Amino acid sequence: MTDYGAGYHRRKFVPPTDCKPKPAMPNRDGPDTPLRVAERGLSAQSGPKTRDAKMVVTLKDVAERAGVSRSAVSRTFTKGASVSARTREKVERAARELGYSPNVLARSLTTRQTRLIGLVANNFRNPIFLEIFDLFTRGLQDRGLRPLLVNLSDQTDPAESVRLLRQYSVDGAIVASSTLPPAFSLAFHAAGVPVVHAFGRPSTTSALPIAGIDNVACGRLAARTLIDRGYRQIGFLGGPAGASTTQDRLAGFQAECAVSGGVTLTVDYADTYSFDAGRRKMTDLICQPLQEAYFCGDDVLSIGAMSALHEAGIDVPGDVGLIGLNDMEMAGWQNIGLTTIRQPIQTIVRAAIDQITALLDNPESPPTVQLFPCEIIERGTLRPLPKGAPRHGGAG
Repeated sequence: MTDYGAGYHRRKFVPPTDCKPKPAMPNRDGPDTPLRVAERGLSAQSGPKTRDAKMVVTLKDVAERAGVSRSAVSRTFTKGASVSARTREKVERAARELGYSPNVLARSLTTRQTRLIGLVANNFRNPIFLEIFDLFTRGLQDRGLRPLLVNLSDQTDPAESVRLLRQYSVDGAIVASSTLPPAFSLAFHAAGVPVVHAFGRPSTTSALPIAGIDNVACGRLAARTLIDRGYRQIGFLGGPAGASTTQDRLAGFQAECAVSGGVTLTVDYADTYSFDAGRRKMTDLICQPLQEAYFCGDDVLSIGAMSALHEAGIDVPGDVGLIGLNDMEMAGWQNIGLTTIRQPIQTIVRAAIDQITALLDNPESPPTVQLFPCEIIERGTLRPLPKGAPRHGGAG
């Protein structure tokens, strides 16, 4: 005879006494489902009238809790809308108690404003843009705007860039680049997208707002700084030859050298504004007779050039002097100590955000061009000024 184990007698199952089924509770809402069972269990643990943590709190929920209309809740969370202080207090208290946050995307369908600002750039390899993007994203968010980062590093067609931005229904765009051609900003403007060009080249014919610096004046300042320190054999190491910043800085540099007797000038270009490009170009120049000092198109080129010089056993500034432009954070590191021209990046970013905000508020507002002065930041990559020599500290 087969032994079926405890609990069986004459092949009939006898359930243990502690497993007797409990009587079912009456259910007026229809048959039980796993979801209903789970909801009842959660309610028993959380107490009466407690919302499921996974359920989305809606504007209607806030209105009911505050004892006001849904339109009053909407006005409370709409910038500039009229609502009494008493109603605002009730709505905000109800929102805090329920954990409510306005649905920005849903609101954009009603207002037809996304508050999205396309933040457009094309040289993400340059560390200075990390500082610039940090300032822009925080500054835009402080104004209730949402930045949408757009990388145009491989983009050559302005029309395609416009299509990309319009896919996201941006309310405006900030071109944060000194190397993108003006055609990109103009294409956004022609498509009806409010646009500001930060770090752009001013033009008497442009209808675009500009926030930046006078790069020609900065080129003059760099040349005068080198000449005042007794350098007479001077080199210009710029970024891409087609970039407006390269062209303008070289124009000012050449003009200042031309008015100083006995100065010889060489001109060279790197492929991009990057550490590797500066290092490669200076490695090539080391095979030729080096100049006494170089004005590099920006700090990251300067640091790349300095790396190549150090690797070749050439002392900076004992054998060769270097001056950069931007005053990026890395330029002040102890192991670098680059003498440079400070571009007031924070001021430029604030001005660009002011400009795009003004355009959003009033699309017909006239474009403004704001150029800010630069200054020399003395560190350790140039020989010191001779005693009694004049000090030229600013350009703008």
